[in-house]
Amino acid sequence: MSQQLETINYIDSSLYKKYDVKRGLRNSNGTGVLVGLTNIGAVEGYKIDENKNKVPIKGKLYYRGYEIQDLVKSYIAEDRFGFEEVTYLLIFGELPTKSQLNSFKEYISKKRELPPDFARDMILTTPSRSIMNKLARSVLALYCYDENPDDTSITNVLRQSIDLIGYFPALLAYAYQAKSSYFDNKTLHIRNPLPELSTAENILRMLRPHGKYTDLEAKCLDICLVLHAEHGGGNNSAFTIHLVSSSGTDTYSAISAGIGALKGPKHGGANIQVIKMIKDLKANVKDINDHKAVDEYLIKVLKKQANDKSGLIYGMGHAVYTLSDPRAVLLKGLAKKLAENTDHVDDYLLCEYIEERTEELYEQVHGTRKTMCANVDLYSGLVYTLLNIPHDIATPLFALARLSGWAAHRIEELSSGNKLIRPAYMSVAEKKEFVPLSKREPFSLKDFLNRTK
Repeated sequence: MSQQLETINYIDSSLYKKYDVKRGLRNSNGTGVLVGLTNIGAVEGYKIDENKNKVPIKGKLYYRGYEIQDLVKSYIAEDRFGFEEVTYLLIFGELPTKSQLNSFKEYISKKRELPPDFARDMILTTPSRSIMNKLARSVLALYCYDENPDDTSITNVLRQSIDLIGYFPALLAYAYQAKSSYFDNKTLHIRNPLPELSTAENILRMLRPHGKYTDLEAKCLDICLVLHAEHGGGNNSAFTIHLVSSSGTDTYSAISAGIGALKGPKHGGANIQVIKMIKDLKANVKDINDHKAVDEYLIKVLKKQANDKSGLIYGMGHAVYTLSDPRAVLLKGLAKKLAENTDHVDDYLLCEYIEERTEELYEQVHGTRKTMCANVDLYSGLVYTLLNIPHDIATPLFALARLSGWAAHRIEELSSGNKLIRPAYMSVAEKKEFVPLSKREPFSLKDFLNRTK
């Protein structure tokens, strides 16, 4: 039956070229099709020359016009948490004063506690093997706890967005604890979030059995959240937020749709794929410092003979960035510091070696040169591992961070979009004459498959 469905839904790839279809909303040179404008985030990874060719450049990422590197460096230099400030920046469009930031953090802190009995009724009694699935369901369930859920005025959507940003650490932690207890037979540890703690601190406190963490660990996780908070309007989940919001639907439906998009292994789920690949590499390479053996493994991966046989070295390459991913550059420094403090320098050096060798090995296997830089997933996977964060929390943490950007994009769409997003699909199906039920021939899968060859 599955083969039958694949056959009747097959579309000849030549038709896409014939009708100039922008598959994946991308042009033939790999650039994205321009479908909207945004003031929120900007991603720069290449330039277009006079011949309309892509010219690789060092990657840059901007939040409301501020370069991400400047933001992160300021948080490190001032030894303070930055995620709450970045959230304010993305939503309100400007950097807050000290008093504005304190007021914003105080407001969020009042939203750390979930509604009465929500954790018990919606999370603990109905656990899921997938934390992302549980996050999406929890967001949808919060609709029922909102006295004014369908009001799409900017004031109300702002209130709903900040509520969700406040709730998310508890949603994530409780979903993980429920899953661990129910499916993994681990002890259930439920702690209330503390209003005086940052987002990163509350996450570590509620995730860990002992509830303890170091300042370095919390600050490192905070930087991860900052780097994942926004990535322009064209990434899959942000575009999903724009798409769904353009229909006029409620905030909870829009955000849960964004979570569903991020859950996919081609989007937010890629960080887990990096972690799995490194685990498989270690299982098949006796000494990760043996570069020849690592090369042999990576070549097998590229030839679809190792790991998940996808032919992909996860953590390498990006749809926009060419010479470098600024998030990966910043995380690389963070990973090195963590590795040195946790005696895992060999793991850091392994990721660094994968970054250095992939482009050359790709050319060796495929015979063509392809510009590939390390993307954010290569080093975020290592950072999460060094922070002892469970692997199935990696993508949910991405969602928690990206919620800030999603909220900003939803408000932007409701403020300036004012048009239902509806791209066109051309039908290439044959026209058929209707056959009455009494005259239809008995269905034969074999005959059907022979007819459609």
